[in-house]
Amino acid sequence: MAESATGTDVPSREQSISSEFSQFGEKAKVAFTKKNRLKVMVRREDLVDIATFVRQKLMFDHCTNVTGTDFPKEKELEITYHFGSTDGAGLRGMILSLACRVPSGDPTLPSLISIFPSADYHERETAEMIGAIFTGHPKLGRFMLPEDWSDIPPMLKAYRLPGRLEAE
Repeated sequence: MAESATGTDVPSREQSISSEFSQFGEKAKVAFTKKNRLKVMVRREDLVDIATFVRQKLMFDHCTNVTGTDFPKEKELEITYHFGSTDGAGLRGMILSLACRVPSGDPTLPSLISIFPSADYHERETAEMIGAIFTGHPKLGRFMLPEDWSDIPPMLKAYRLPGRLEAE
């Protein structure tokens, strides 16, 4: 077994998948590798190509989740896709994450719905709750928040519940 940056052993399966990303150079940087988990940082302009590789070559066949994290000090959002596999030999239980940092002032990135149709609901939720804009998504309209919602996305750290004091 190889060893991760934290000094723990990384199973050979995870190490093997991690090494596949070396062919992309600066386009895909492995953030961490540990048992059943692998996170890869990608630039938004490379997201579609890397996601296509993940689907076609690495055999991760469905998007299990899309999350967004607000980093207000850096003025960035990090959008993270989590992928799993039901058909890939030996990949059950493994989660591969592709994360992309985008500026808060320009939170656009390409939709992955054409590669992973299961990203549909997850991209819609992330768009509405954190403000990411997934270009090419066929239906990003409101579906969770009230129709008359006029405030900022509620999962941004700048959002404050009406009527609450700052100290609470």
